Amino acid sequence: MSAILALSHIRFCYILPGPEKPTVPVFQDLSFALAPGEKVGLIGCNGVGKSTLLKLVIGLLPLQEGNMEVCGLPMVRKNLPEIRKKAGYVFQDSESQLFLPTVESDVSFGLRNAGVPGEEAARRTAEALKKVGMEGLARRQIYRLSGGQKKLTAIAGLLTREPELLLLDEPSAALDPRNRRKLAEILRQLSCAQLIASHDLDFIWDTCDRVILLSEGRIQQDGAAREVLSNQTLLEACGLELPLRLQKGI
Repeated sequence: MSAILALSHIRFCYILPGPEKPTVPVFQDLSFALAPGEKVGLIGCNGVGKSTLLKLVIGLLPLQEGNMEVCGLPMVRKNLPEIRKKAGYVFQDSESQLFLPTVESDVSFGLRNAGVPGEEAARRTAEALKKVGMEGLARRQIYRLSGGQKKLTAIAGLLTREPELLLLDEPSAALDPRNRRKLAEILRQLSCAQLIASHDLDFIWDTCDRVILLSEGRIQQDGAAREVLSNQTLLEACGLELPLRLQKGI
């Protein structure tokens, strides 16, 4: 089975302004792959590069060194439009992805913009809203939504395109416990591959089968989610703590 995402020897640094163009290294030699349908958590302390990695995968940052394939396509500029049809990216601030007045109009925008016929667009929009439990709020104005509902609306907009890969940046951030549980359940039920960057290790425990732990520009551990997340010595060495459920013995 071919990988839905494959990274090989990725190196990346931020180039700072100034005559000498100083650099800040982020990744030194990153290689891993995701299988179709696999749900993988990306963890590490602040500044380790989790969000940077997602932006590299979706092409918002340029690939500097190494090779990457996303949904079977090499990561080169000419492939970006097709890659972004097959892979969806949910920002940490998902509200910035919503710009039309109602839930239904925003979720269907991508389909209409791509020229999908009205009846087909309506069907796919309704299906996406149902998957995220927002079918009863199709006509709700965006400004009246809670933070969790805005997050679900952004995800629904991506689901209309039937993506092969979802990239999610801190999806549980600012969600109350009820919406956090709801989102975790929705992500578990989706069949597409997912790469989830999060500080919320309990959320990763609830949603992912595998975890990649980043530290000092490299992969420190890549393994079964619950094995990695229950390894206190490993987590503490990388500046993290056990998930709260393990600290409290839940």
